[in-house]
Amino acid sequence: MRTGSSRWKRVKSPLSAEVSEMEDIMQYIPGNRFVHRLSPMTKIFFAVGMMFAAIFTSDPLLLSAMVVFVLLFAGIGGLVKPLIRQVPLLIILGLALVVLTVLTSASGDVLFALLPNGMLPVTTGAIMFAVQMALRFAVLIFSFQLLVISTQPRDLVNALYTLRIPGDYALMFLIAIRFIPTLQREGVRINEAQLSRGYFPGGGIVGKLKQLGPVMLPLMLNSLAKADTLGLTIDMRGYRKASEHRRKMVYHAADFVTVLIVAAILAGIVYVTFVL
Repeated sequence: MRTGSSRWKRVKSPLSAEVSEMEDIMQYIPGNRFVHRLSPMTKIFFAVGMMFAAIFTSDPLLLSAMVVFVLLFAGIGGLVKPLIRQVPLLIILGLALVVLTVLTSASGDVLFALLPNGMLPVTTGAIMFAVQMALRFAVLIFSFQLLVISTQPRDLVNALYTLRIPGDYALMFLIAIRFIPTLQREGVRINEAQLSRGYFPGGGIVGKLKQLGPVMLPLMLNSLAKADTLGLTIDMRGYRKASEHRRKMVYHAADFVTVLIVAAILAGIVYVTFVL
């Protein structure tokens, strides 16, 4: 019994710790602070405005300033921690962009080579491109995530109706967002079921890659079944008539201040990039 118990602990402990620390992503976080009280239209304008501002510029300093601004804006609403959890993903993305740039094009001074005899040189141009793209993705991801986690789904859908978005497209957008935490939890449950059956391919990167096969196939099948059930349920409840009864949007002083700040940032980025 002692041997079996110790063997079970060796197999289970790394993944159990990882699962216990995992939290739902793209999930609405209830609250009543500054960001939560903003109108959904204001938060959509914030996300879209920061997106265009990040696309218009390639200056790392301006992009870094925009990242700091979004984090400060989230900090006012007490929502900075969910955004910080995406930093490891952005670091991995930056490293992947460096490798992609090294393999496709090389510009600037050579810093070092990945292989002997100067093969696959890493240049300053590759590093700068990776930094620019990682910062740009940080602005996009942080702004969009802040919109989702601070807005109730019904208010977000009502804002899309107000923008004259067709009901089917609004529904697809909402389901796509709502399915992210659902798929995350479902993947954890499937992984735990595989472990309970004694399946453990090992630790490290190789072990995690081997785990994808037994998890992805049932995850995709379960997701398709849930999507079909959800579609039938929505049709039975008369969803297509819901878009004809939009609720009136309410705006406050904080909404106008936020819109003016984002508009000023976007105008400043356009002026610096295209005029100066």
